[in-house]
Amino acid sequence: MLPMQPSFSLRIADAELDPDPLDPAAVLAGDPQASDAVIWESEDGRIVRGIWQCTPGVVADVEQDEMFVVVSGRASIAFEDGRMLDVGPGDMGVLSRGARTTWTVHETIRKAYQITLTG
Repeated sequence: MLPMQPSFSLRIADAELDPDPLDPAAVLAGDPQASDAVIWESEDGRIVRGIWQCTPGVVADVEQDEMFVVVSGRASIAFEDGRMLDVGPGDMGVLSRGARTTWTVHETIRKAYQITLTG
């Protein structure tokens, strides 16, 4: 059980993010630049909550167990099996650990997320 954390609110659109360089081997097109801010992390490091942003381009990724909500921008997320998710402001997405994806960021995307890491 997680210890009690103080309650807070944060305006996602105004949050300052730190550069989160993408693996150059994962960049498939364009010059996408990512940034991130971890807002909260459980004591055991298994639950991470934060904000992520990426400028336009195409990036390959292997997902964690993640739930996210898009605040601004648009992206298409293609899965190896051919499925596609188109996400934009107000959309919630759920990604499964180990899913291989290709993110095509059409407009700089900013999302709030929670990732649950396995032990």
